[in-house]
Amino acid sequence: MQTHVIPVGFDYDRLIAPLVRDRLDVDRVVLLEGAVGSEANVEYSQHLAEKLEQDFENLLGAETDRVAVSDVYDYDAAFAQAFDLIAEELDSGGEVWVNIASMPRTVSFAFATAAHSLAVEREEDRSRIHTYYTAPEKYLETELAEELRREIDLLSDLDTGDVDDDRIAERVESARALLDEFDERGTTIGAKEIDGRHVVEIPVASFSNVKPFEELVLFTLGEHGEFASVSDLAETLASDLGEEYTDSFRSKVIYNVDRLGPGGKGYIEQEREGKSHRTRLSRIGELWVRAHEND
Repeated sequence: MQTHVIPVGFDYDRLIAPLVRDRLDVDRVVLLEGAVGSEANVEYSQHLAEKLEQDFENLLGAETDRVAVSDVYDYDAAFAQAFDLIAEELDSGGEVWVNIASMPRTVSFAFATAAHSLAVEREEDRSRIHTYYTAPEKYLETELAEELRREIDLLSDLDTGDVDDDRIAERVESARALLDEFDERGTTIGAKEIDGRHVVEIPVASFSNVKPFEELVLFTLGEHGEFASVSDLAETLASDLGEEYTDSFRSKVIYNVDRLGPGGKGYIEQEREGKSHRTRLSRIGELWVRAHEND
């Protein structure tokens, strides 16, 4: 069961388009709704939620539920709600995807933090928890602002009588088209492709410090890339350090790789191939190396 948890704000495209374009499995969708701003804002957000509910069901065949967030600015309550919701999906054996591209940041951050906390707390479920962001191709707010500037110019020229009918018709048509797009698709348009995907997944960070020898392991993986086995990694490390490659040194590397791996700090990924384990940096491991390479 692939469940997508999606806070609904004033967006449409980047809440559904990335799932279609990246061909992600979608069995169930939980749309989170909350009262944000004026009555008009609330009605507009509800309109988008209704449209999303229909399209998730009709286009993707997903079971869709709409869940209320009582106070979108109460971070603690949103975190607790997110934690329980995600944990329930995991307990039922499902995989959970949390989209944090929309809704007020308090809700998005609360759900992202809850997903991260569960990934750290429930090591065995870490691979079934995903937090992601989708960037839009363009923001309609800027186009709306530009249209308003053109309308101001038009109104200013009306005072002098230096306006022809074609110019007025052009501005009316442009404004209507922009408002239609806004009503249909929200404040953003499209889902931007980044590195071949429309989903930017946020990795899980470790709460543990990296020890000196662990640093050497990470930097070696960062420099040389993937190794076919831990033994190959150990040989390269020994060579780089000018040490003799012994069983003791190999055991030391294996121990530290285990501490840095999926069952430990999560900086290393391993894939079993026969009796060996192909070893490479995880996404958060790559980020760690990049952040510390100039220390």
